[in-house]
Amino acid sequence: MAGGTGKIKPQYDVVIIGAGLSGLTSAALFCRAGMSVAVLEMDAKPGGYLAGFQRGGYKFDSAIHWLNQCGEDGSVFRIFRAISPGFPKARSQYRIKRLLSGSLDITLTSDPDELKDQLICMFPPEKEGIELFFKDALKIAKAMKSMSDNFKSMQVRSFSDKIVHGFRLGRFCMALMPHVFYSGDEGVEKGLKKYFKDPELRKIWSAENDMLSCLIPVAWAYNGDFQFPPDGGGQVFPKWLESVVNECGGDIFYSSKAVRIIDDGVSATSVAAEMSGREVQLKARYVVASCDVETLYEKIMRPELSKPDFLEKLKNADLYSSAVSVSIGLDCPAQQLGFGEELLLISRDDIARKEHNGGDPHRTDITVLAPSVRDGSMAPEGKGTLTIYAPAYFSHFDNWGTEVDEKGTVVRGDRYRQIKKEFAEILIDRVEKKLGIDIRSHISVMDIATPVTYHRYTGNREGIMMGARPGKNNYKAKIAHYRTPLKNVFLSGHWSNLGGGVPIAVSTAVNTTLMILKNENANEFVKLCRLLDKNCYCQD
Repeated sequence: MAGGTGKIKPQYDVVIIGAGLSGLTSAALFCRAGMSVAVLEMDAKPGGYLAGFQRGGYKFDSAIHWLNQCGEDGSVFRIFRAISPGFPKARSQYRIKRLLSGSLDITLTSDPDELKDQLICMFPPEKEGIELFFKDALKIAKAMKSMSDNFKSMQVRSFSDKIVHGFRLGRFCMALMPHVFYSGDEGVEKGLKKYFKDPELRKIWSAENDMLSCLIPVAWAYNGDFQFPPDGGGQVFPKWLESVVNECGGDIFYSSKAVRIIDDGVSATSVAAEMSGREVQLKARYVVASCDVETLYEKIMRPELSKPDFLEKLKNADLYSSAVSVSIGLDCPAQQLGFGEELLLISRDDIARKEHNGGDPHRTDITVLAPSVRDGSMAPEGKGTLTIYAPAYFSHFDNWGTEVDEKGTVVRGDRYRQIKKEFAEILIDRVEKKLGIDIRSHISVMDIATPVTYHRYTGNREGIMMGARPGKNNYKAKIAHYRTPLKNVFLSGHWSNLGGGVPIAVSTAVNTTLMILKNENANEFVKLCRLLDKNCYCQD
């Protein structure tokens, strides 16, 4: 246990389920507004996917490639500044993404026109289409920039604010609309053919599942919206938020699993949790669930409260993948092996689009990061770190060779350890071969995480890295939502908005906080709006 007195109070204004980035952001905002808060976290430390870990003096992030909206013009920056001026600062990134695919070796930087000129030199007959592609990416960039301070839900906006937001949203949608319906193998190819005739040029985006995934990284680069984590890695954010909650008298209970929300048929009255081998109840006026949505609706809340057809839609939602992550501590600086600050994507251009994240370690895309190049504090002096990622799913390899016991617990045995080691070895082989380097002889420590690992530590459905993907099917099914069948229980985190990453986690926390403050404390509601917005339209 940590925070406050370490004892359960007779009553809380808000109980938050999950001490990931979203849950902790909510807790800090509520504490700053003078409300009593308890956070329940099933793990022994905060952070969720940003928890991070250490091995032999090396620091590793659990799952973070880059950051967005953490620069001075970004929504995350403003939200964190509203919590405390001393928040950890992210750093701007120049070299963003290097793609090695077939014979291609290209790099996206914070000056996308450098890549545009490189592609024109490589494919002169395609000059007109290349210029149009980057022009459209710039249009999206400008539209995205106009939306950077419009992260609030319609449910917390005043009438005049809705009008302003609607106007900006219309401009934003106009920029995206020409590309939004090009998805899947045929869709992406059709979208790319609007720009490029040469199939070799189209292979640059052979791993993308929709046209927006081709354009948006370039748009982010035009906006300068790629950042490195602060010194110490992404895990610094949850540790900072934990300290804010503690200082404000909030209670954070670790190794404490929410098992049941008790309700009167209309509203929640308390949350039952397993703590130190016993069940305790925390009375609450509001509950914010920053946890897996299926777990919430089918285990923590009474299943009969939810409509069966909606639960079925949740089961069938289009989701992001999980991953295999190989975290390596090197006996030399990563720069010595030729790694830079950029994300390196090793991709095959001779396979079908769906195989890029199909789970075959010989064919899947591989992402390589060298965090110690960006931040020397991640490794002991004179040494370095690498993290190798590959998309994967819980169901691969017969659930990674695991079994389920009579209590429903996933059991990891020798077969599991063998499968994940073989998978990691294949990934390392491919990286060494593609780059012509020797990694193995420099490995001091190595840790391998699978979808089973991510499920075990976060409770997230099948260990997926984010939530539901943006797209036609999920929009139509209304997968993203804040309000639940109990009027005082709110959903937060990456299940309450399509997409994922730090901006989604933080902005959804703000929205649930504002929804509750709007009911409870109008002054604090307006105050928070003014702290967050460049142009505030919080009251008419």
